[in-house]
Amino acid sequence: MKRKPKEHVNHERWLVSYADFITLLFAFFVVLYASSQVDKRKAGRLAMAIQVAFQEMGVFETSSKKIPIQDDEAIPFEKVQIVENVKKDSDLKRLVNPMNGTLSSPAAMQSLRDAQREIQKALNPEINRHEVTMTMHGEGLVVSLKEMGFFDSGSAVIRPDSMDAISRLAEVLKMRPENLRIEGHTDNVPIHTARFASNWELSTSRATELIQLLITKYGLPPNRLSAAGYGEFHPIASNDTPAGRAQNRRLDVVILAPQQPFPTTISNPDPMGGPGNAGGPTSPE
Repeated sequence: MKRKPKEHVNHERWLVSYADFITLLFAFFVVLYASSQVDKRKAGRLAMAIQVAFQEMGVFETSSKKIPIQDDEAIPFEKVQIVENVKKDSDLKRLVNPMNGTLSSPAAMQSLRDAQREIQKALNPEINRHEVTMTMHGEGLVVSLKEMGFFDSGSAVIRPDSMDAISRLAEVLKMRPENLRIEGHTDNVPIHTARFASNWELSTSRATELIQLLITKYGLPPNRLSAAGYGEFHPIASNDTPAGRAQNRRLDVVILAPQQPFPTTISNPDPMGGPGNAGGPTSPE
């Protein structure tokens, strides 16, 4: 009987597993490298814009470093501190308008405070009766005319007995340089009448009613005025109680802070307006 030849033992089989392991390890590091190569210039600009806004609102401390004139090189994150130190004044802090990326000057803030004092004097009786309230917001001074003092329920016609207050307010506004936005607001109780199908129509009609009055009777320039109707969607109190709903039924006269373009010293190498673009056009108030 012929003996079967002895099989040769392969002592190099481990090379197959080793080669597979090396291939996977190489692929792993390629993926890590690729994922780390973000556009550092874009990331730097984004971080810079966020910091500028937060510093102007007093959230971050400012530093003495300046914005680089050119940004051909990527901006390191540790050098994103780019706002020059300024003397802080708690009463004259700049206002930041997050809607269009502009800043109003301390002088504009002081101008709004002057307007607040003038309106306080002109509408003192209505303020004491809680028919008018005033608050300072990011966009400017908000003068709220409560429905109970100026409109009948479900009507956009200004009540005759409130025309004296409107006249006093208009005389103050006429002498001031700021633009105005008239905003109509309602509570969340649905309305459906022959004239108003919803609270949208009611709130908008009240805003345009006051604008028409300011233009035709008191001579305010139309290019300084704009109207908005928000229905029940911007409440200032809970709609669960009658008192809260009464607070929400209002007409806001927003005296807008004068604004200037956001200061930008970073050039944009992209002629088509890439991330370096300081933002699209905004509609003037």
